[in-house]
Amino acid sequence: MLAPDRIVRLNTVLVRTGLSRSTIYRKIAEGTFPPQIKISVNGAGWRESDINRWIEDSVAWRPKSLEIMDDRWRYE
Repeated sequence: MLAPDRIVRLNTVLVRTGLSRSTIYRKIAEGTFPPQIKISVNGAGWRESDINRWIEDSVAWRPKSLEIMDDRWRYE
C-alpha cells in the first residue's frame, strides 16, 4: 500500500530547494516549479512528491499532467 503524499508548507520548500520565496513564485508562473495546492481557505502547500521530483531533476521538471499528455502524443 502506498503511503499518502505529504503536503509541505513554504518554509519547508525554501529549506529543501535553497530557492528564495520570490524565485519559487516566479518559477511557478513560468511553469518550471510545482504549483501550490489549496489546503484550506487561507492555506496552501506543495505535494512532497512534486518537490522531490523537482529536486532530483529541476531542469526537466514538468507537471505530471503535461507528462501524460506528452506520452499520449508521442504514441499516437
